[in-house]
Amino acid sequence: MLNNQQIKQAFQLIIAEFPQAGPSLQAESNFQYLIAVILSAQTTDKAVNLVTPQLFKKYPTAQAMAQASISDIEPLIKSIGLYHNKARYLQACAQKLNENFAGVVPAVKTQLVTLPGVGTKTANVVLADCFGIPAFAVDTHVSTIAKRLHFVEPKANVQQIEHRITTALPQQFWIKGHHALIMMGRKYNFHNESQIKDLPVVQQCDLWEMENNPQD
Repeated sequence: MLNNQQIKQAFQLIIAEFPQAGPSLQAESNFQYLIAVILSAQTTDKAVNLVTPQLFKKYPTAQAMAQASISDIEPLIKSIGLYHNKARYLQACAQKLNENFAGVVPAVKTQLVTLPGVGTKTANVVLADCFGIPAFAVDTHVSTIAKRLHFVEPKANVQQIEHRITTALPQQFWIKGHHALIMMGRKYNFHNESQIKDLPVVQQCDLWEMENNPQD
């Protein structure tokens, strides 16, 4: 596995390739962004951005969405995956925001994860993108790339990946590094070795891995 300095240098290469990387979900408030992130689970941001304009037009605030029925919400998000479960999460999340936080999205991770539909990844995304609080979210792109570039072991779980990267990377690079990895994952298929074997960062990380673990 790569050491802290090597991981930091790898991120510098990735960020240099994707200097403009940033959020791609569309929202006009912290509440709308939180809802968009919940909807993005197991689907694409592009798909979410197609359904949220009508959803947010009808239910722009936590107060409005809390009063909606699940059957009201479902038709508006039906084109994305798991819409039955997500409709329940949206309604329950809005209701709990009203009950516990006066309808305002909290900027504290331990409070965010008490909301229905909000796990560690979603909380980290909201903290980073809504409040600029250093956090590093691990999605499928991040996980795949971190394993291929030898940041973590092949069987590392989400918590292990987050811990390894946040240990190696200074806080000021967490948000930018997260978005750069996602953009890299969208551009290159890291499950297709022929697509990535010639990428400079892949070649450099492979070289470091060989140097760190020389074969007898």
